[in-house]
Amino acid sequence: MKKGRFLTAILGVFLLLAGVLAGCSSNSSASPKAGSKDNKEITMVFYPNESAKNFTASRKALQEELHKATGKKINIQTTTDYNVAIAAIASGKAQLAFMGADGYIQAHAQNKKVVPLLLQSGPDGTTKGASYRSYLMVQKDKADQYKKDGKYNIDKIKGEKISFVSASSTSGFAVPTDEIAKHFKLKNKDELSEGGKFFSKVLYGTTHPGSAINLLKGDADVAAFDDGDLTPFLKVTEGSYDKVGSTFTVRDDAEAPFAEFKGKELVNLSVLPVQNGPFVVNSGALSKKDIDAITKRFTTKEFTETKGLFSDGKGKTPTLWQKKSDKTILLKVDDDWYKPTHELVGK
Repeated sequence: MKKGRFLTAILGVFLLLAGVLAGCSSNSSASPKAGSKDNKEITMVFYPNESAKNFTASRKALQEELHKATGKKINIQTTTDYNVAIAAIASGKAQLAFMGADGYIQAHAQNKKVVPLLLQSGPDGTTKGASYRSYLMVQKDKADQYKKDGKYNIDKIKGEKISFVSASSTSGFAVPTDEIAKHFKLKNKDELSEGGKFFSKVLYGTTHPGSAINLLKGDADVAAFDDGDLTPFLKVTEGSYDKVGSTFTVRDDAEAPFAEFKGKELVNLSVLPVQNGPFVVNSGALSKKDIDAITKRFTTKEFTETKGLFSDGKGKTPTLWQKKSDKTILLKVDDDWYKPTHELVGK
């Protein structure tokens, strides 16, 4: 395990054992039998991004669907730290989790009973194209300095201030640092995780919007974040979501903390594909009956019509899943599908 990731993982476990669920809110306290296959309650844990207030309606909708599938009381555990969520699902304190690929792989490394259950399909309803995008962005009024021979690239980011999401984020850390390490032929990616080495300063926004805010405020020169979590706040006004050098503008109807940056423009220096994150289960802490019931209900086409869970991603209120076409569905998935990300993060 990499040094930086080891330290953050230990911190997450310490917080969990100490009972400090930072920023945690749930509809009730966890069941005394949490972690047991015959528990009468199920706990679902969320990353900081989906723990945000604007995801309240979507979390509630998922809670209701899980109850309909299992007949059990569903506790919602929100967090402000990726590692708390990872530790919760790995330990069995939570039986279900909504995660990114990197976080899942970290949890799986801690406990092989943690496995992916469901995956959002690609546009054609299969695993083909089941991905989203990771960006490295800069402020538009400073973007020209990142051009070489008239084209944008990352040659000049060395020595600058950068913002990542979390060391456990796939699209907000693992993918962009892999690109940077390869581009600059670095032997050790660990030097990208803290300031004073490759970068003069390294910030962590905790969430994807938080990383973008670090850039908009000028605290960072470059920032990493994904497309899905920023669609309620940013829109493409020049270029496209999958084209380097495109302009992203803060929406006129953007809510806090983006409201003060309305009209502010950003430009992406890189666009990289990221495997869709899995809906994860700790199979040692949840019964096969419950797992099968959830799988059966959640993989129906009707489920994708559930209000509050799916949207086209263009609205102000985010949902847990964004449809890329009418064929979008949740698919059963296993660990083998995540082999590319296993190789990327070295697990």
